[in-house]
Amino acid sequence: MTELPMFPLGTVLFPHMPLALRLFEERYIVMLSRILGDEPAEFGVVLIERGQEVGGGEHRFGFATVAQIVQLEAGEGFIGLVAQGGRRVEVLEWQGDDPYPRALIRELDELEWSDDLLPLLAQAEHEVRRTLALASEFADLPWSPTVEISDDPVEAAWQLAAISPLGELDQISLLRATSMKQLLLLLFKLTVDASESLGDRWPDDGDDPAD
Repeated sequence: MTELPMFPLGTVLFPHMPLALRLFEERYIVMLSRILGDEPAEFGVVLIERGQEVGGGEHRFGFATVAQIVQLEAGEGFIGLVAQGGRRVEVLEWQGDDPYPRALIRELDELEWSDDLLPLLAQAEHEVRRTLALASEFADLPWSPTVEISDDPVEAAWQLAAISPLGELDQISLLRATSMKQLLLLLFKLTVDASESLGDRWPDDGDDPAD
């Protein structure tokens, strides 16, 4: 078991994805000052189950992603940072929030790649991009249907999980995947479900959209 500083957020961070944060709460300024002396400088990002990001007292899920700081800049009243999602961890025990949230964690195994999964990866990518295009008809999205992803299949799988227009609970289930095949199958299924849900919002042929 290892103790790791933790940053509760209302979003899920996936491996191989960037994270931009503005730190202004004192507890996270303290956390940053302590981890910057480490190499690499990193902290865990955990999804909030209930509560708010500011002020503490929130309930958190038991799985997280380690974020490694790659860029820092000082702003007026805040510190901006960019971090990169890395390995996945399970929270075994919370150690309290004084002076900042900390947890005892264990690292989860890396998902192993097999080239037999290339067709499944292609299917998942096609469905994610198709659903992004459909979802963009209803709302502004952080990711374009044509966004570039990595040529590395493992990185690409996690990036597709991150950009697919899914809710946080679905994202947590993807983050907990125990094999690459499970990740891709679940990603495909959840994205199909999201696509069908979006399709239900379109009027049927012959229906008057104003009705």
